[in-house]
Amino acid sequence: ILPAKLINGGIAGLIGVTCVFPIDLAKTRLQNQQNGCRLYTSMSDCLIKTIRSEGYFGMYRGAAVNLTLVTPEKAIKLAANDFFRQHLSVDGKLTLVKEMLAGCGAGTCQVVITTPMEMLKIQLQDAGRIAAQRKLMPETVVAGTVEAKSPTAMQLTRMLLREKGIAGLYKGLGATILRDVPFSIIYFPLFANLNHLGKRGVEGPAPFYVSFFSGCLAGSTAAVAVNPVDVIKTRLQSLNRGSTEDTYSGVVDCIRKILRNEGPGAFLKGAYCRALVIAPLFGIAQVVYFLGVAEYFLALLPKKDK
Repeated sequence: ILPAKLINGGIAGLIGVTCVFPIDLAKTRLQNQQNGCRLYTSMSDCLIKTIRSEGYFGMYRGAAVNLTLVTPEKAIKLAANDFFRQHLSVDGKLTLVKEMLAGCGAGTCQVVITTPMEMLKIQLQDAGRIAAQRKLMPETVVAGTVEAKSPTAMQLTRMLLREKGIAGLYKGLGATILRDVPFSIIYFPLFANLNHLGKRGVEGPAPFYVSFFSGCLAGSTAAVAVNPVDVIKTRLQSLNRGSTEDTYSGVVDCIRKILRNEGPGAFLKGAYCRALVIAPLFGIAQVVYFLGVAEYFLALLPKKDK
């Protein structure tokens, strides 16, 4: 039932984000680094420096936004994929093309929540990098759109709505669609087929560990495949940057400037971190989804008398 699917997606998102958020923070900061403003050499270096300068909870900058919005985001994504698969199937069977179409539909639906969530999260995650540049590389920092003092999610939301309206929260929508739709087209069919290989018998469900590893493998594969677009999306959605860092007018301008100033290798920035984030995130999501955690708790609720 739909409520159970939405609850399962939400539970999975909350657990997954809590586990992997520090790695996601490192990914954002590494992707936003441009030539001349490199504070971090690797994921581990970024996390160590973050803890030293901002404390342990510095690794969870922006986590509140993610934890608040990841529930509807993951719920929409997983439930939409199930919905499209159900309506595209014939006698319970799906061709690969129809599996990809279902994934495309799921990815398209989720951007309604994903875009503002990512927009706010990126500002909060990258604030520590900008603050560190002010201390260690003062010559590379100029005043940006966002105030020098790290704003809260609510302050950012109010500022964006006041200055640019609802469009302010949807900056980078095109890049988000270009990332999330191909991701879902790759992820959902790959997961379904890997999970199917581990089924017990023809009709039996796959063991939870098969669902977990299928989610991990499919998630990391899709994450690395779309990482170049994720770099573009992160750059376009960042409001604050150093004086030696490029600004971009759109997707094409961003691609051109990255290629010219940083080379094609820049499109793989944060790919390792992104794979480490997405793999357990979707592994956990699929385990929760397939174990039917929500169904169990909903069954405990008292039933109304007819």
